[in-house]
Amino acid sequence: MAASLRIPAPQPIDDLNGWLNAFAQPTVLVELLVLAVCVALSWGLVVGLRRAVGPRDDSSIWFGKRDVDGVLFPLLLLCLGYVARAVLDTLVTLAVFKVAIPVLMALVVIRIGVKVLRVAFAEARWARSLEHTISWVAWLAMVLWVSGLLPVVLNELDQITWKVGGATLSVRNMIEGLLTAGAVLIIMLWISSALETRLLRSATGGELSLRKAVSNATRALLMFVGLMLALSAVGIDLTALSVLGGAVGVGIGFGLQKLAANYISGFVILAERSMRIGDSVRVDNFEGIITQINARYTVVRSPSGRESIVPNEMLITSRVENLSLADSHLHQTTTVSVAYNSNVEQVSELLLQAALAQERVLKDPAPAVYLSSFGADGLEFTVGYWLRDVENGQMNLRSDVNRAILASLQANHIEIPFPQRVIHSR
Repeated sequence: MAASLRIPAPQPIDDLNGWLNAFAQPTVLVELLVLAVCVALSWGLVVGLRRAVGPRDDSSIWFGKRDVDGVLFPLLLLCLGYVARAVLDTLVTLAVFKVAIPVLMALVVIRIGVKVLRVAFAEARWARSLEHTISWVAWLAMVLWVSGLLPVVLNELDQITWKVGGATLSVRNMIEGLLTAGAVLIIMLWISSALETRLLRSATGGELSLRKAVSNATRALLMFVGLMLALSAVGIDLTALSVLGGAVGVGIGFGLQKLAANYISGFVILAERSMRIGDSVRVDNFEGIITQINARYTVVRSPSGRESIVPNEMLITSRVENLSLADSHLHQTTTVSVAYNSNVEQVSELLLQAALAQERVLKDPAPAVYLSSFGADGLEFTVGYWLRDVENGQMNLRSDVNRAILASLQANHIEIPFPQRVIHSR
């Protein structure tokens, strides 16, 4: 059976003269003064609570960017308005509060819906259209309530009925069920967003990956529960979904094997923590830093700005080089040739100083220089050094080291030989 939202409508003011006479009473000034006091008290409470709980980010649903931009301000004002109306109703004939209470209720509904959608779906374009829809529906309901037409409209919608199987549905039941379903889903999104914010706060590396896995699983579970409650609120018999569930299971077994494998692999990666957000990896000849680990795929961003979307199954079944799994330090080498008549000790010292001159090269472990080969054209030296900030790039550091080596050899008149070949003629 569809759930019903029964809101008692205020006594309608029958005509325009009734409105004008009601607002022409001297007691309207008293109501306006009381309403202004309620606004001031609400604002003061919001400011005090903001200072008490500490600084908040701009995405806070309760507070928002400014003191009156969140859900808390209109909600406190609505509560104070109800108390003030109950007190004034025994003293004077109400006019202002008959309009103020519905306006505040519509404002609370709009703030909750819009704030939750912006936090849960920050980058979704369709969320903006849904925000406008919530605003229009809330303000329309407020106008119908204040004008006293809401009971009339609901009664007319209750007369439009049709039979679905053994049940009789009306337009009013469908609308009330959809509103209830929307409210349930908004509440579930609010809870999941609050849990996600708390879980991901001040988390880094592997801890961030694990918390993100818990956050995704919690959101999926809450959305599933909310969907079931919403379908039940609309009046859909959930036992009829058993056939659909069996069909979906068969589809996953035959046609969605890869998709299911990617989702399962994603949770395995997040649970094992073999790859974490911020790790430098090389997969399928593509090297970069992991920026996202989603349920189905992982995003790897290269230093050049290119992004590779890697299915999670590939990360489980293929060979992946994680350059920062156990240790964030990375070893690099560069090779240079000098003439055979060069002083080996001098060249080794110059190469070592060129590597140490770079700020990103670690002093512990220290760089090392090796006479690695007797080449066809000269002596080959290999310079090895360690870096820790892989996310800042690797090729740029190798370039800085090579340029320092070139400048040092040229300044000390040490020859870098050209390729030499001996030709015998008969």
